[in-house]
Amino acid sequence: MAAAGDSLEGPSHVSSPGRRRLSREERRSQLLDAAREVFVESGYHAAAMDTIAQQAGISKPVLYQHFPGKLELYLALLDAGSEALEVAVRKALASTDDNQERVNATIRAYFAFMADPDSTFRLVFESDLTAEPAVRERVDAATHSCAVAVSQVIAEDTRLDHESAMLLAAGLTGAAQVAARWWLTHDGTLGRSAAQELVAALAWRGIGGFPRADAEGVD
Repeated sequence: MAAAGDSLEGPSHVSSPGRRRLSREERRSQLLDAAREVFVESGYHAAAMDTIAQQAGISKPVLYQHFPGKLELYLALLDAGSEALEVAVRKALASTDDNQERVNATIRAYFAFMADPDSTFRLVFESDLTAEPAVRERVDAATHSCAVAVSQVIAEDTRLDHESAMLLAAGLTGAAQVAARWWLTHDGTLGRSAAQELVAALAWRGIGGFPRADAEGVD
């Protein structure tokens, strides 16, 4: 039986002998990739479901089988982008026990997310639909989830209370996010490695002033 979402494809998309039909999850991933390209290039308001379907090489009815509307498709991309950034930040934090290198790795994670042409950073942080409550909620959640990940490390190492650790984490992740976006959108001569090092040095000079509770001195 054909996977749901593929049944309405036109004759040009009928699977040829030996060509495997995409599963529902594979089709969904294909549609999200196509939608990402269209939304990033055109913005939410100018993007059309017809264009997204054409980009994916399927009929519009198939697209609607997977996503009931343009907003639902956009929100799915925001969810994927937010999750990818949080995973990258948590991976950076877990990559070492050295706190200075943790700061460096976290800054690199933000720059990598912003610089990746396949990432959804422009949808997450430069959306033209921030007046939509569901979009605003997801953008805020992306920022919050990364700050929570950093705050957990800060609280564990310094024994600071939750609110204090969250404030420091919000400052660190906010600086990383804003600096990485500024670097990417300004056509300067500063390379990515040099930019990361500068921001990491700034962040470490601040957060490094809070020594680990289990050590006599600063890392």
